[in-house]
Amino acid sequence: MKVLLAHNYYCQPGGEDEVFIRESELLRSAGHEVLEYTANNNKIAEDGTWMKARAAMRTFWAWDDMVGLRSLLRRERPDLAHFHNTFPLISPAAYYACQREGIPVVQSLHNARLMCPAATFYREGRVCEDCLGRFMPWPGVVHACYHNSHLQTAVVAGMLAGHRILGTWQEQVDAYIVFTEFFRQKFISAGLPREKIFVKPHFLGTDPGMKQEMGDYALFLGRLAPEKGVLTLLKAWRSLGHVPLQIAGKGPMERDVKQFTGENPSVCLLPHLSRKECFDIVKGARFLVWPSEGHNETFGLVAIEAFACGTPVITSRTGAMTEIVGDHKTGVHFTAGDADDLAAKVHWAWTHLDEMDEMGRAARAEYKSKYTAEKNYEALLGIYRKAIEKRSTQTDNPLPIRTLMQRYRI
Repeated sequence: MKVLLAHNYYCQPGGEDEVFIRESELLRSAGHEVLEYTANNNKIAEDGTWMKARAAMRTFWAWDDMVGLRSLLRRERPDLAHFHNTFPLISPAAYYACQREGIPVVQSLHNARLMCPAATFYREGRVCEDCLGRFMPWPGVVHACYHNSHLQTAVVAGMLAGHRILGTWQEQVDAYIVFTEFFRQKFISAGLPREKIFVKPHFLGTDPGMKQEMGDYALFLGRLAPEKGVLTLLKAWRSLGHVPLQIAGKGPMERDVKQFTGENPSVCLLPHLSRKECFDIVKGARFLVWPSEGHNETFGLVAIEAFACGTPVITSRTGAMTEIVGDHKTGVHFTAGDADDLAAKVHWAWTHLDEMDEMGRAARAEYKSKYTAEKNYEALLGIYRKAIEKRSTQTDNPLPIRTLMQRYRI
């Protein structure tokens, strides 16, 4: 099979970029021919004011990318196009380019962007679903949820509403991939076709192996941002001086974390780590703390990385996290945003070694049963086949964008 993988990289590397790379390697290792079509948001940061304004217009319809993509599709004739992220430089126009050439389209839903302009379901320290199910996500504009800007949020909201009018999300994508049942239900509530949404969790391309020792510190590994529960983590550790904590990551709260480590000698902020070093640090931890708040986590690569090493996870009792981590099975749950409850659960985990060792072994078993490359490959190919079958049964050509715009008087 020849597959086109498309992805818009963010300025700061993250989980979406990692999944794109892993799935590309997975398909190649299985003997498939993989084409890559990418854009990078660093280009926006480097450009001037006019180019940034142009990028805002391209969020709705990237006309130049559509021309280039159609040329690639005609030349290479892939069997399927799989998009990971189209925001903001590739844009949903890419779907129309594929459908005009008769190429089935699969879209991975790595975040909540189609339901929430900020893509986080998080505002002012709490879960926010004010835009969920709305045709026009105007609450996000009112609260300037995207980059703390009314104008930029309006651009995103306009893109979402405009493509709802055109029927893009319903008609131009043959299959959506989500990573938990929790988010499948959220996207169904938002109006995506139930029959097109398939659950396929993430995976690890290489098995790091089971750790050999219990570990002598707690670990936070992820983006240093409010929605990731970093403030709750720091508050909890004010009363946990007896538990060493290592923090690995970067983000807008990095200065706060550095200040906290200067005042609390039991907490250490690690420098940038290579992939091997990340697994080494996970293996050396007694448990991983995953305190994300709200519904910003569509999955959690860090959790299955911990599972693969036999490291249990302490996580928030909310959203997709409870679907991945079983309470007192592969980890421990605490009340999201409650620093006192987190501190209590950390203290319990630190002092109950036998129970945590048992959970670590269960976590390792969970990884082997659900999150290996072999399991994921089977699921991915199954979704690809469904998308190809769906496209092959449709005899009518998709309407060109001009006709759609005339129909809806845009």
